[in-house]
Parts: sequence; structure tokens; C-alpha cells
Amino acid sequence: MQDLKCYAPIIVRIGLSLVVLWFGINQLIRPDYFIGYLPTFLFESSYATIFIILNGLFEIILGAFLIAGLFTRIAAIILAIHLFFIAISLGYNENAIRDLGLTLALFSIFLAGEDQWCISHKLRKTK
Repeated sequence: MQDLKCYAPIIVRIGLSLVVLWFGINQLIRPDYFIGYLPTFLFESSYATIFIILNGLFEIILGAFLIAGLFTRIAAIILAIHLFFIAISLGYNENAIRDLGLTLALFSIFLAGEDQWCISHKLRKTK
């Protein structure tokens, strides 16, 4: 079983990347579905849909970096902070608790840094 331990970082990184990418893509496809999650001052704004679309693009870009293993630590910490504030804004409910768990997993990726399957790791080895 010890031989399988080396796969843990890539599984967590790819799994969280897929979650972030799913939310980012869905915010572009169905921004109206996510408007209800906005804080009141943004929800009532005429820019609510634009904000959701920009947030979706932000999550797609960082999710792509994370899944590829480029700027792994930077992408992970930015996403962790982003998700932490989303969880805080949701209050105390099942979605906020889930998001706090995902935040901690992203923070774990930040602490660990790139794994052996990251593109940046592979590029550094070839030099």
C-alpha cells in the first residue's frame, strides 16, 4: 500500500481542479443560476451577471493552471482564499462547510507545492 502514497497529491490536485473548472464553466453557461449566491450589494447591482461571468473566467484560468500543474502554489493559495471568502459569505450551512473543506484541501496543495506530475516539475527536470 505504501507505493500508492505517491499518487495522493495528483489525485487531490486534479480532483479539486475539476471541481473549480466545473463551477467556472457553469458560471459562464448559466450565470443566472449563481446570482443568488452573491452578497446582497452585488446581487442587487446591475453588474451581477458580469461579476458572475468574470468570476467564472477567473476560476477557469486558475483551475486550468492547477490541473496542468503550472504555478501550482500560487493557483492553490489564490483559490483557497477565494473559496474561503465564498464560504464565509454563505453563512453557516452545508454549502459553507463543504467549501471550507475544499479550502483546506486547496491550502494543502499550496503547502505541498508541485508534485512530480506537474508540468512545471517536468519542465524543470528536462533542463
